[in-house]
Amino acid sequence: MAEKDYYKLLGVEKSATKEEIKKAFKKLALKYHPDRAPEDKKVEYEEKFKEINEAVSILGDDKKRQQYDQFGSGAFSGGMGGAGHQGFDYSDIMSQFRGGSFGNFDDIFDQLFGGSGRRGTRARRGNDLLYKTEITLEEAATGTKQDLELNKLEHCQKCEGKGATKFKSCHHCQGSGHVKRTQRTPFGLFQQTGPCPYCHGKGELPEDSCKDCAGEGLERKKKKLEISIPEGVDDGMRLRVSGEGEVGSVNGPSGDLFVEVHVKEHKFFERRGDDLFITVPISYTQAVLGDEIDVPTITGKATLKIPVGTDSETLFRMKEKGIPHLQHQGSGDQYVKVQISVPKKVTKKIKEALKQLKEEKPYKNFFKKVFG
Repeated sequence: MAEKDYYKLLGVEKSATKEEIKKAFKKLALKYHPDRAPEDKKVEYEEKFKEINEAVSILGDDKKRQQYDQFGSGAFSGGMGGAGHQGFDYSDIMSQFRGGSFGNFDDIFDQLFGGSGRRGTRARRGNDLLYKTEITLEEAATGTKQDLELNKLEHCQKCEGKGATKFKSCHHCQGSGHVKRTQRTPFGLFQQTGPCPYCHGKGELPEDSCKDCAGEGLERKKKKLEISIPEGVDDGMRLRVSGEGEVGSVNGPSGDLFVEVHVKEHKFFERRGDDLFITVPISYTQAVLGDEIDVPTITGKATLKIPVGTDSETLFRMKEKGIPHLQHQGSGDQYVKVQISVPKKVTKKIKEALKQLKEEKPYKNFFKKVFG
């Protein structure tokens, strides 16, 4: 078998990097794809395409490249313990460069270099999207709805995501969408029927390239979407909206939309988990004599009983007046810290009343306890 110069086939130096090999392969693959060949050069283009695919599959793999540099192309023709490169099915790679709407080149290149052995173009899931939004603590407690405006990839309306507006019958499968393949196994040759790798089982090939999407079948669009934010959501949580990401390729499923929620700090309430904390001022007489006061809650107000002789900084618990538990029944608690408020200005009447209370000197009793 004649010795093949894979470097010469790709038009690169022997010292070429993978990136240089990749660029050379892309240029030649686009040039010699059989579907782009003139009618009188179909066979010539197909043979050339097979040669450059064979070359890149060897030079793109470090181990195979080293073996080729040492032993030449004969190492891959069944001799010298070679990899046995005969029978390699290049049609699955060729199909991914279908006329006018070339697929993801990096994926094809990785397929060749990685030796994944995939057949044909597989459906690919669309990308996920992340959207950040901000809500108030009140909205986190009650739940809310928001209108989002997304800028994402959708199927092209003009070509309906096909990448072209005109199609012709696939000459590889005569429009049937299926072809017969011969597979070499240790037990001999087996023939099986499967989807045509050129038209992906559709029975037709594009004649043109959609001008609106440049043959990609996709275009970026703005879309408005209403989402529901449940009660109990906490700062930094991500909500998943299934199927609202970018559309997939080759009839693949769409990705998901993730909404990252940030809760604004509240002027009076502090959130710790699902519990809320608030400081409420009370008067000296309320602390001494006791009282019932109205206390603000995140959804309105509630009554709190102040016992007789309440000290400043006392913390009271109001059960289930906090934030609702996310996806569970019940709510957190609200904790109210009372602070005795000392007035900056007092009337004459209040001064007289306070002078009478001055006779009570609790600090003297405290000194006696400390010093005996």
